[in-house]
Formats: sequence, structure tokens, C-alpha cells
Amino acid sequence: MNCRRCATCKFMRKRCPLDCIFFPYFPSNDPQKFACVHRIYGACNVGKMLQELPIHLRAQAVDSMYFKAKCRVEDPVYGSAGITSQLHHQIHMIEGELVKTRAEISLVNNFSHLQ
Repeated sequence: MNCRRCATCKFMRKRCPLDCIFFPYFPSNDPQKFACVHRIYGACNVGKMLQELPIHLRAQAVDSMYFKAKCRVEDPVYGSAGITSQLHHQIHMIEGELVKTRAEISLVNNFSHLQ
């Protein structure tokens, strides 16, 4: 048995080959990362996606998959789109506050020039 198994191979209860595509991205000390990604995308699909990407983009793709999978688990209806929507709403509210604050500053400045 190979003592150098990734979280994917441990989860799937199989040997981890020396050229395992999952090994660099799903370390054995973080099994929840793979479990979350597997729950949403499936191990086979993740493997296919990683094989189609250049090596230098794989780590970023895994991070993105993990983020989106985690969001989907936490919010099954909206997933990461829910977070985006909340952030857009917050931006809109803060922009409104900024417009009000600028108007108040302008009013104070105009009033102080009159005196």
C-alpha cells in the first residue's frame, strides 16, 4: 500500500499512482476539500477537467471548483451566484450612502461659504 495517497484516492479507496492527477491539488491532510468537490462535480468529471487544462492552470481551477462547490453545499439554490448577488446589493446600498454623504458635504460647504 502506498503511504503517499491523496485525499481523492483515500476517498475512493484505491491506490494512488505515481502520476495521480489529483495528488498535487487534494492533499491527504485536507480530505474535506475533495469530498466537497466530489459531492458537486464527481471525481471522474474533476479528473477530466484537470486533464484538459494546462498544468499551470490546474491549481487555480481546483480552488475555483472548491469555492463553487462549497457555496453550492451551503446554498443549494443560488450557490456562488447568491454571494455575487449579495455583494452587488451591498455595493448598490453603499453607493447610495456615498451620494447622500457627498450631498451633505456639499451642503455644509455651501452653508459655511455663506457665513
